[in-house]
Amino acid sequence: MDIEKDIAMIALQEERLRFTAFDENTAWTLGSLLRTKVKERGAAVVIEIRLGRETVFFSAMQGTAPVNADWARRKRNTVELLNRSSYAIGLALRQEQSSLESKMGLPTRDFASHGGSFPISVASVGCIGTVTVSGLPQREDHAIVVHALAEMCGVPIVAIALD
Repeated sequence: MDIEKDIAMIALQEERLRFTAFDENTAWTLGSLLRTKVKERGAAVVIEIRLGRETVFFSAMQGTAPVNADWARRKRNTVELLNRSSYAIGLALRQEQSSLESKMGLPTRDFASHGGSFPISVASVGCIGTVTVSGLPQREDHAIVVHALAEMCGVPIVAIALD
């Protein structure tokens, strides 16, 4: 894995994965799509979608544990604060040999820089919420979110997928 290459690709993902509009119905469609994609893999995750810091979709699939919801909360807190993918933040911190706690004073109990949370952005508006998955290894959590967002935004996944 080339960290610099991944950080650049995630920046492209964040730029291209934007909706023209997003509301509670869109959140339901996205959450349902994520559930279907995860089930097809034979896996189980927690899925959380928030708009304006209000949870509008939540699913804890059979096989998850409360710790998955807590990881989702911590990753989401990071994205809500920084408006960047939690995976991109984690990779950048790893590259700097730093952490959210040492760099910004953020407690690890409430903030995590592990992959799986992604900003929901609307063109000409910016970040309006977050979509978070927790339960797979962090790179896979990130990838499943990106695949679903790409499908909904009409962006070919081959143009933005991590290797």
